[in-house]
Amino acid sequence: MRDKLMAFPANFKWGTATASYQIEGAASQDGKGPSTWDMMCRKENAIFNNDTGDTTCDHYNRYEEDVEIMKQMSMQAYRFSICWSRVLPQGTGKVNEAGLDFYSRLVDKLLEDGIEPWVTLFHWDYPYHLYTRGGWLNPKSPEWFAEYTEIIVDKLSDRVSNWMTLNEPYCFLWLGHKTGNHAPGDKLGLEQVLLATHNALKSHGMAVKTIREKAKKQPNIGFAPVGKSFYPQTNSQEDIKAAYEMTYSFDSPDLWNSTWINDAVFKGCYPQDGLRVFGKSVPKFTDEDFKIISEPLDFFGFNFYRAPAVRMGDDGPEILSPKAGDPLTHFNWPLSPEGLEWAAKFHHERYKLPLVVTENGMANCDWVLSDGTVRDYQRIDYLKRYITALHRAIEAGADIRGYFVWTTMDNFEWAEGFSKRFGLVHVDYQTQKRTPKLSAWWYKKVAQTNGLHALEDGLD
Repeated sequence: MRDKLMAFPANFKWGTATASYQIEGAASQDGKGPSTWDMMCRKENAIFNNDTGDTTCDHYNRYEEDVEIMKQMSMQAYRFSICWSRVLPQGTGKVNEAGLDFYSRLVDKLLEDGIEPWVTLFHWDYPYHLYTRGGWLNPKSPEWFAEYTEIIVDKLSDRVSNWMTLNEPYCFLWLGHKTGNHAPGDKLGLEQVLLATHNALKSHGMAVKTIREKAKKQPNIGFAPVGKSFYPQTNSQEDIKAAYEMTYSFDSPDLWNSTWINDAVFKGCYPQDGLRVFGKSVPKFTDEDFKIISEPLDFFGFNFYRAPAVRMGDDGPEILSPKAGDPLTHFNWPLSPEGLEWAAKFHHERYKLPLVVTENGMANCDWVLSDGTVRDYQRIDYLKRYITALHRAIEAGADIRGYFVWTTMDNFEWAEGFSKRFGLVHVDYQTQKRTPKLSAWWYKKVAQTNGLHALEDGLD
């Protein structure tokens, strides 16, 4: 039975993920320039409790301690992002060597402790000085991003093989430029948002080309989108068809879908139903644009947290409403591990590439108990269910290469400030004391057994 359970691939990567603005702090230390998130946090009541990322986990000064904790957790891989304005304070031009050297030292420390670095080039902290020049709306933005990418690749690619360009374009484009909930906090028209999206996609493509041409080690390149997902209520062919159709449908004029960005990147075109829905708001584009946008990738990375169930009704797919009392995370997101299973199956079928779960995790109501421990049994149960669901997708034939828990440590959770805790490690933001939670040691056993610990009964 144990042999049958041990079905994760031999080279499967177990890791955790973070983002620069959420953990680094050191907002103006060693020559770092401001980002749009620094700007956003200065807006009154834009962030819960008016929290800021000025210090957050102080990872910039405590990275050695944090990597030591990852080593204690037997992490095989660590996904982290680079702060563009820490390396290029103006966004372009003169390099801040102190900022660049921080990431070089971080990579060295990870490798010294046997942890494989997975680098994300952009996780939302856009340089403020480029924002004042139009940001993603500026037609030169792809060139800016390619310049930044080349600097990072030149510095790190002798030791780094795994690269991601953009994290969750939906969030920094729609939530940042349309609804204003995220940095830079703008509320632009649809035409402007779609133009910014097109330029961000071109930036992605130019970055991929730059990595491919300039990397000193053979690169493994992807990106980390998030999108709309659904799972079938039953395993009937009708319900599976309904879930697939809903996952890749385009039924409203916004970016909360799984095709506008992914089809552009992986298929070299915008989806036809999206073109119809967006209509005249779609920016002008050329075949050459899509040659850039669809530069070949090595894996399909995707972030996943939640999905509703659907069934095929008499008049087409029907979304099922949550039932009273269904489990919810501290973010009020439903527990839906089946969604991860089916998202993996559907993405593998549609995009024909190896998959990496680049984020998955839950916000929980955690605090240090009077005995000094953090016993987050709900998170352990959550991870057990989702990893087991991922295993089912592998057994069904999906080529899945890795799984990254969001997140390594509690951190600044964007507009929610410090009110939500996703980490495997508890952080006291006043003292900066790190306390690995019970889930950290549980996940350590998962990594050590290549997933077997998650598939067995029990939560200890």
